[in-house]
Amino acid sequence: MLKKVPVRESVGLILGHDVTKVVPGEFKGAAFRKGHKIRAEDIPQLLDMGKEHIYVYEPGAGEVHEDEAALRLATALAGEGLKWAEPKEGKVSLVAARPGLLRAYRRVVDLVNSQEDTVVATLHDAQPVAEGQVVAGVRVIPLVVPEATVTAVEQIAAEKGPALEVKAFKNLEVGVIVTGNEVFSGRIHDVFAPRVREKLDQFGSSIGRLLYLPDGAAGIAAAIKEMVAQGMEMVLVCGGMSVDADDTTPAGISQSGAAVVVRGTPIFPGAMFMLAYLGEVPVLGLPACVLHDPTTVFDLVLPRLLAREKVTREEIITRGVGGLCRQCATCTYPACSFGK
Repeated sequence: MLKKVPVRESVGLILGHDVTKVVPGEFKGAAFRKGHKIRAEDIPQLLDMGKEHIYVYEPGAGEVHEDEAALRLATALAGEGLKWAEPKEGKVSLVAARPGLLRAYRRVVDLVNSQEDTVVATLHDAQPVAEGQVVAGVRVIPLVVPEATVTAVEQIAAEKGPALEVKAFKNLEVGVIVTGNEVFSGRIHDVFAPRVREKLDQFGSSIGRLLYLPDGAAGIAAAIKEMVAQGMEMVLVCGGMSVDADDTTPAGISQSGAAVVVRGTPIFPGAMFMLAYLGEVPVLGLPACVLHDPTTVFDLVLPRLLAREKVTREEIITRGVGGLCRQCATCTYPACSFGK
């Protein structure tokens, strides 16, 4: 248990919690760590920090200190692709152990946060994260909690699964079809393939085959089927996605036999986006916004597909709230509200 004692009478006792020191604009952190044995020379500093009393730790039966509790919560709630740091001021940070797709499962997070004195906060679900990035924090609110408080969370995780995980990106070979008479004939230089390559490179995937085609649904359909037969694990059809008479990409995707998930999305930029599956292979129709906007629906869907998740129609049509990009002067995606 924790016992409150006057600072002036604390020499020789064991500090039961981190003591935080704040110097505005200069420093915020632990001046003394939990477990520190108070010395006579510590007393003036503690008093200067406004501490007339401190808590010393005297474990009681059935009680768990905040640091131990936070570590146990982290161990229970973290799924694959995560690691955690040592407790700091009663909190444990969960860190991505690899680059990948963060999945934060609301059903588990909400259950933990509905328990008395336990909290977990995460980044938004379904976004790419980098190795070493902090993706969540867990802690208990009091300095000590009953053992039953911790075991309740451990039981939630045992029954419902982890609160979050980082799914590894798969290195896929991607077939890219750039459509349009003007590109096929050489009248204009292709800028779509370099843009797509840049997006794929971020996640370790590559263009396995690149093909230029004139407008025409039959030719596009045949090329999609050929790429899938050749082992391409995703097919991107670039351009030809508007309602103009010459834009035949949607018809070509449909004629390939791919099952259409969505043709059009409540996400701006990206309203003319198309997603279908030919067997298990995703086939994407990419509109021109992918060329000129830094972040579009493509950036929301691509990490999911590279983590080998299947994107459903329901998921797309429910993205309308939050689906309007702010078009910031400096794009900070995914550290923003777009698509959340």
